[in-house]
Amino acid sequence: MARAKRILKWQRDPAGMRLRILEAAKQEFAAHGLAGARVDRIAANADANKRMLYYHVGNKEDLYIEVLEGAYEKIRAEERTLDLEHLDPPDAIARLIDFTWNYFLRNPEFLALLNTENLAKAKHLKRSTKVKSMHSPFVEMIRAVVTRGVESGDFRVAVDPVQLYISIAGLAFFYLSNSATLSVIFGRDLLKKDARDERLAHMIALVLAALTGNSTAVFGKAKMSALLSAEHQAN
Repeated sequence: MARAKRILKWQRDPAGMRLRILEAAKQEFAAHGLAGARVDRIAANADANKRMLYYHVGNKEDLYIEVLEGAYEKIRAEERTLDLEHLDPPDAIARLIDFTWNYFLRNPEFLALLNTENLAKAKHLKRSTKVKSMHSPFVEMIRAVVTRGVESGDFRVAVDPVQLYISIAGLAFFYLSNSATLSVIFGRDLLKKDARDERLAHMIALVLAALTGNSTAVFGKAKMSALLSAEHQAN
């Protein structure tokens, strides 16, 4: 009887079942990687069974690729809401850095998925038909900010938008992915609030100094506080 009710629930809400499977899979792959992930656990955590899982998303590798695609789609969708085109170029870059940093903090499973896929040399991501198309508009959004910055005289050079984003993401990703070992090595808690705030201010100052040709000292604590305060109010 319970099994019949479960099947009926699945039939009534196939979209909801698919979403639950993908969310359970994201948590499983983030915690255990592709090799260590278990379909039984994913199905149980989604209140499903393996037959439902295979029906909705195929085998484990297919499910993993769909989770990867969903992870990239989520961050790109949120980036599109940043409204960078209506900000002065330095403020737009500061907002992008602030968003990237806080997105990584809020979504540690995203970093875990990236680590897993990088260990696999992007073997599974190469099979995706969606990921590349997601990134073209994002690159153009950054390019437009940089171009405006050069035209306004705020930025010295029109840097490659891909290189710029990789630098921004790298400054955040390395720190957060290695915070456990770095905290031990340097004898400080790199994830406490003061340390996180200091890191964000440092990242913004470093990137803006590179773009503007000014010293990082120009982007001191008062300037960073004003920039971040304005961004958080806008959000």
